[in-house]
Amino acid sequence: MWNELTHKTEKALEVMIFASRWILAPFYLGLAISLIILLIKFCGELIHIATHAFTATESEVILGVLALVDLTFTGSLLIIVIFSGYENFVSKIDHTNHRDWPDWMGTIDFSGLKLKLLSSIVAISAIQLLKQFMSIQNVSEREIFWLVVVHVVFVVSSVLLALSDRIAGHGGGHAPASPAAAPDHKAEH
Repeated sequence: MWNELTHKTEKALEVMIFASRWILAPFYLGLAISLIILLIKFCGELIHIATHAFTATESEVILGVLALVDLTFTGSLLIIVIFSGYENFVSKIDHTNHRDWPDWMGTIDFSGLKLKLLSSIVAISAIQLLKQFMSIQNVSEREIFWLVVVHVVFVVSSVLLALSDRIAGHGGGHAPASPAAAPDHKAEH
């Protein structure tokens, strides 16, 4: 009887822990809604560039375009986090009826997600640094120094993470296509 009670308690606890992953769903929904906020900012920046195209200097136009690229990278980063995070931690998305479903969606494992995330952060950091270099006359040497330091830290972190993943054998960054293709770790122990 005691053994049966322990088993039922354990099963109930496991069911609750497994169901707790759904607590993350509103986070991903919130990130999806934040894409709309990025779109509003993108449209505002685009309108600003368009209305000042004939009076702005070349550097101002380039800075405006870099801001658009930065917002686009940030939006792409959000998409990667939303889809990969949801599929890795909450539930699989049924995409059988979506003809234009990108190949990478649903195949990025957590290791690949980290690498894509850091790669995007490095790209965003590089754009921010480039924007500051484009208006170097308005930026102090100290500010440039710290922007370069932060960017170098992001780059080095990305390289170290990629190397550690490669050493650990997660070099592909993609999850197995099907359960049959997944390695059997039970046999290794």
